[in-house]
Amino acid sequence: MPEVDAEHRGRVRNGIDAFVLARLEELGIEPSPPADRRTLLRRLSVDLVGLPPTPEELEAFLADELADAYERQVERLLASPRYGERWGRHWLDVVHYADTHGYDKDKRRPNAWPYRDYVIRSFNEDKPYGRFVEEQLAGDRIDPTGAEGITATGFIVAGPWDFVGHVELGEGTLDKKIVRNLDRDDMVTTTMSTFTSLTVHCARCHDHKFDPITQPDYYGLQAVFAGVERAERNYDPDPARAARRAELTAREGRLEAQRAELVVRVESLTGPRVAELDRELEAARTLRQAMARNAPGVHTLGYHSAIEPSPQRTKWVQVDLGSPRAIEAVHLVGAHVVYGPHDGPGFGFVPRFRVQVSNDPEFADGVLPVADWTGMDFPHPGDAPRAFPVESPLVGRYVRVTATRLWERTEDFIFALGEVAVVSEGTNVALGKPVRALDTIEAEGSWGLAYLVDGVFGQSSFAELEALRTAGASEASSDPFHGFARLRTLEHDVERLDGELEAARLKLADESTRRALSTTGESLARVHAELAELEAPRRVYAATPVATGPRPIHLLRRGSESDPDVEVAPHAVAAVPGPDPTFDLTDPADEGARRLALARWITHRDNPLTWRSIANRVWHHHFGRGLVATPNDFGRMGERPTHPKLLDWLALGIRGDGQSIKDLHRLIVTSATYRQVSAGRPEGERVDAENRFLWRMNRRRLDADAIRDAMLAVSGELDTTMAGPGFDVFAFEDDESPRYLYDRHDPDDPASLRRSVYRFVVRSVPDPFMEVFDCADPSVSVPVRGETITAPQALALLNDPFVLRRAERLAQRVSAVQADLASRIVAAWTLALSRSPTPTELAHAHTHAEQHGLPALCRVLLNTSEFVFID
Repeated sequence: MPEVDAEHRGRVRNGIDAFVLARLEELGIEPSPPADRRTLLRRLSVDLVGLPPTPEELEAFLADELADAYERQVERLLASPRYGERWGRHWLDVVHYADTHGYDKDKRRPNAWPYRDYVIRSFNEDKPYGRFVEEQLAGDRIDPTGAEGITATGFIVAGPWDFVGHVELGEGTLDKKIVRNLDRDDMVTTTMSTFTSLTVHCARCHDHKFDPITQPDYYGLQAVFAGVERAERNYDPDPARAARRAELTAREGRLEAQRAELVVRVESLTGPRVAELDRELEAARTLRQAMARNAPGVHTLGYHSAIEPSPQRTKWVQVDLGSPRAIEAVHLVGAHVVYGPHDGPGFGFVPRFRVQVSNDPEFADGVLPVADWTGMDFPHPGDAPRAFPVESPLVGRYVRVTATRLWERTEDFIFALGEVAVVSEGTNVALGKPVRALDTIEAEGSWGLAYLVDGVFGQSSFAELEALRTAGASEASSDPFHGFARLRTLEHDVERLDGELEAARLKLADESTRRALSTTGESLARVHAELAELEAPRRVYAATPVATGPRPIHLLRRGSESDPDVEVAPHAVAAVPGPDPTFDLTDPADEGARRLALARWITHRDNPLTWRSIANRVWHHHFGRGLVATPNDFGRMGERPTHPKLLDWLALGIRGDGQSIKDLHRLIVTSATYRQVSAGRPEGERVDAENRFLWRMNRRRLDADAIRDAMLAVSGELDTTMAGPGFDVFAFEDDESPRYLYDRHDPDDPASLRRSVYRFVVRSVPDPFMEVFDCADPSVSVPVRGETITAPQALALLNDPFVLRRAERLAQRVSAVQADLASRIVAAWTLALSRSPTPTELAHAHTHAEQHGLPALCRVLLNTSEFVFID
């Protein structure tokens, strides 16, 4: 630590002050005096737990005359479960966590939240920082069955994910390679920016232009993540249950292997009866395969009308058969879509409708009825096809289905059908014919007019198959829907023949083999029963190993997937001094070993970047600016540190035996530097207008989460329930591209009164209230939130329904415990601003409350700079 002039030594509370004061002495700037207790507790409380102090907490601190009163407040706040929620939110900003995928089809991730809870829990437990890093990169390798190890790897997949590119693009295409390359790039970028503050991603297309990071280094890091995908994984939160499940699963695997050996031995036995049954079984399987319900890769849904706000609308859709046909029956099949509260079967099948035939395409003349359910509700069909036969054939070219009462979807109404078949001479003559409708939603590959008659509906297909015709023309003609009855019979036949064949072979086996099979089967049954008795595992969206092992990674010339160069092995960045960047991997197919090797390179004691990076991040959130003002970039394009030796001193401290983040907080907040007033002085501003060298404290505006949480806290509504799925602050409509409707949310919804860190975060449509106060964009890493002051912020504080309701609840809270208006005003003032009003303020407030009501005054308090800013 540097020496400090004698006149300043009395201000040195710890090493931080020595470094800061020495630099101020060089600049000729005097430090500022300490802030008063009220200011300090408000500052400390918001910094450590993200909430203002309660009047009781403030009163106790002001009355505490012991020398260590402040230090005990620090310990109280660090021990609070609210601490992990506050600092977990800072971490989630950096790793760009959200609860949806992002991109154009911004679908929900219903099980992303266990990672968020892992982060909060880790901060509350003060998990050693090195362990925290390693778990997030390779926790499933460090502790394969533990809940912490699996949920921690949610870090790797926290960022956005292109649903269209990964799900809908075909394998083996260039576009698929591009999507996967970009996905790995996000993993590499997040890892290296978060833990080492390096912009490694700048080397994707060429060597880094400013830092000594090569293109081979970048693709070596991509190779680390070449064996993982984003998907949901099972985990057990109970360690005992996890261990038991692992034990039973391992035993199941051993028994399955034993059984498989015995089955192979039995299946090699043959005889006349075995050969005969084998032929029959092969024939049945061939026919069943020919009648497979779904052509590979085809999942069209059918016809979908435009959406209506009321069921009392008429919709129609019709098929042009090309010429008049003698129609024997019309078959309708509901669509199959899981949507909101609907479980899939019969999606959109309207309760009231009619089916008609005509030679007039406008159905104005010569209309013949097939079915009429306009006077009463039709029973919901589920997935079963509904046939409407006619007593004698009706001749017509056009078949129209008219909905007279629409099906309720979720607060709206539609008409949908998976398929229409028109039977003429035992054949579906509607297959592939032109379709018209009053209106339609066209979504390529799923909804569309053509999909109403494409022979595919839900999970089934009813194309005319040669195998079915060979099996029996009479069955085919009586069942145009792909021979459902015949298919069920075939399934039964295959099952029966399988059993008979197994029994015939078993008769040929020796006694010891039969006994071994029986014993193994009984043991397997017991294991399966025990597994079934265990509580079902939970699900988490986390890094999931690719079933086929790591994909080969090639250096891409100019970053182009169409121009691959040499294959690259996993390794780290050679330019970082200290740890060896090469990995000693005995099994290249072991993808978990790759991630563990990178994790240990990052947390190596000799890697200087890791420890500097986290020390700087914690410092940033206490002072509003890091010692390095660019927390994600320690390279040449980043800011130089204002106090490089102080940064290393802090880094060495956190690299110590405990690797405690809470110890770093203690050090910072107990320093004299942190306790200074925030008021400016002309002599200081002339030399250091930005206060980069900390001659005073920085005055800061609360971030979006803290503003929202503080309003809930002072109104007495804050629900401190921790963990679990996030709450919605929007109405949700699921569709091909989901819709998040914030204007429909009820600000009184009890589920939404929890802390903001538990909010369901949407990438594509941010919460307008949070966004106006510079909430982090979850599509990118946000190490530093913006701190703007804009007119929309004032409008939001004045008019947003959430704010108005909190003002009303604050007024109700103080009115419930105080009898007269003056006392209520003082109570509201103390809750909101951590102080009593001055006599002048009280007089003005009293007049305002008398004229406009106490809620209006509470609204004023929530709009004051004193509420939104911390000195």
